[in-house]
Formats: sequence, C-alpha cells, structure tokens
Amino acid sequence: MPSPKISLDQWSALVSVVESGSYAKAAERIHKSQSTLTYGIKKLESLLGVKVFELRGRKAVLTPTGELLYRRAKTLVEDTARLEKAAGELAKGWEPEIRIAADILFPTWLLLKCFAEFCAERPDTHLELYETVLGGTDEALAARRVEFAIGTSVPQGFVGDILMPVRLACMAAPAHPLHRLGRELALEDLRQHRHVVIRDSGEQRVRSAGWLNELRLTVSNKATAIHAVANGMGYAWYPEDSVRGELERGALKPLPLREGAEKSGTLYLTFADRETAGPGTLRLAQIIREAVARECKAQNA
Repeated sequence: MPSPKISLDQWSALVSVVESGSYAKAAERIHKSQSTLTYGIKKLESLLGVKVFELRGRKAVLTPTGELLYRRAKTLVEDTARLEKAAGELAKGWEPEIRIAADILFPTWLLLKCFAEFCAERPDTHLELYETVLGGTDEALAARRVEFAIGTSVPQGFVGDILMPVRLACMAAPAHPLHRLGRELALEDLRQHRHVVIRDSGEQRVRSAGWLNELRLTVSNKATAIHAVANGMGYAWYPEDSVRGELERGALKPLPLREGAEKSGTLYLTFADRETAGPGTLRLAQIIREAVARECKAQNA
C-alpha cells in the first residue's frame, strides 16, 4: 500500500482554515504561523494537482474540489480523534463492547433511556442487547454471552441483586368477547378463548410461561403480542408500563377476573462475573439501577 502524500497535519490545517474563515484565525486556533498554514495548503494543492481555494473578490473560497476534500478531511480528522480517544479508554480498561440480556418484562423505554445516558458518556462503546424471554435470559448468562442480565430469576451458580418489582395485568381489547360478557370472569371463562403468549427464547424451552390451555397464539416478541391482543386475537398478561400507550388510547382494557387478574414478580440484575466486570459494564449497571430507583420512587410518590 503506497504511503499517503498528505499528512494528517495538512488535512487538519485545511479543516481549520475552512472552519475558521481565514488563515489568520486558523493560525490562532491551531497555534501555528499564518505563513506555515499558507505554505501547507499550497503544498497540498501541488501534491494533489488540484485547486482547493479560489479568489472571489478579496475572499478565498473553496472550489468544488475543495468542498469535497474539506468534507473528507473533516471526517478523517474526526475519525482520528475518536480512534485516539477509544485507544485511551482501552488503555484505562474500558471495554469496546458491552452485551446485555434483558427480559421483555423490563420496560423497553426505560432501558433505552439508560442506554442513551451511557452512550452520551461513552459514545465509542458498542452496546449489544439480547431481548430475552424466560429461559433465554438464564442461558445467556450461563453461556457468558452477556456481561450482565436482567431477568425474572437468578440462575443456579450466580448471585443477583433485586432490581425492581413487576406487576402484570390480564388484558384484552375492549371489543373482545370476554369483555362483552359484562360480568366478573372466572379462569374457566379464559380457557374458552385464545391465550397470546411469547415464546421462551431459551434453546431448551422447558418453561410453559403460565399457559392456561392449548388454545394459544405463540409469537416471538413483545410488540407482536401486544398488537395481537389489541386487535382482538386473544388475552394476555402485560406490565402496564409496556402497554401504557394502548391503555391510554383504549386499545386494551384490563379483564375483570375474580382471581388471577394480576400477577407479580421480581426482576434481578445478575452479572456473568462481577469480579472481572469492566468499568463500562459496571457504569451501565449503575445507570440502570439509578434509573429504576428514580422511576420506582416517582410511581410511589
């Protein structure tokens, strides 16, 4: 591969001149003499055989070729700065990638809010999310596919911390036949209608997810399940946070069950290996814990 004709310093000088509006201001910005900058740009033009600036009256403006070179040079300079920053973070032990498994019962909006906060602090860290159901969360931890997981249980051999309680309500579309009965419902009423369930994402799939009968619609993700129930295809238990919009729009309505109308559980945050967790992993887990604590406090206020 041939060596570049133009150094990074020269490209950086070009960017500075364009963004500063003049050689004099650019010289102050990057602490070089104006003559050095002028010579550098002329040398760049000579080596590439192009004109970067042209005079219009008394003002030097970019040529069409100069516009292209400026845009590419700006990207090059910014990429180099990001690369140097990332190298510095790696030297401090910050991970380039963090993988997380989160059971679909954890509020998606809250998780994304936590990701946004983390990414604002560490924009060069890649986050990979596994949206899991039941056994899939445990398997991700056991196989060390993730740095930590948010799930409804703590697998054998791991130690997890309670993150938050979760409450699910049995719901159906307002026009569903169960609502049209106009009375308190028994579990036997539910068994005559389709139960919408989300498939266990674990490979073994040994958990039934609380199926009431064989009349089911099984899907693979939360959004599909919510749409199915809102479209009158059955009933299901959902955390209110997951269907807040549907409840406000009247697309879903809690069923008046005599028993079992609500289910409660607990979500845990469990590290695959707390002792070897990197600073990025620990920081993201801290952000999630703090966000959950604020949300729970707000709901209980």
